[in-house]
Amino acid sequence: MSNTLLLDSLVFNDRGLIPAITQDSGSGKVLMLAWMSRESLQKTIEVGEAVYFSRSRNELWHKGSTSGNRQIVESISYDCDADSLLLQVRPIGPACHTGETSCFDAGVLVSVTQ
Repeated sequence: MSNTLLLDSLVFNDRGLIPAITQDSGSGKVLMLAWMSRESLQKTIEVGEAVYFSRSRNELWHKGSTSGNRQIVESISYDCDADSLLLQVRPIGPACHTGETSCFDAGVLVSVTQ
């Protein structure tokens, strides 16, 4: 199946965006959640590095273009409803703008034990 057919089968929200979970392909650690537009997803496929859509700036955001903390994409999967993506990446530098490896290193909200 071509990339165009796969892109046509994805479900983007009313703003033309789809959530993208980014995971370190080596460690399995979840690095971040970002948004992608059809254009950013196509660009990601073309360049082999993560390109997201910045909702605050309303523009494409090539991860690492200013910081150098790039994400080399190894695979892109979609879920059973085709309305979210999982990017397996090889990170070059931290994912979070705070300098943390993961945007989820901020702290634990709740820890549930049984």
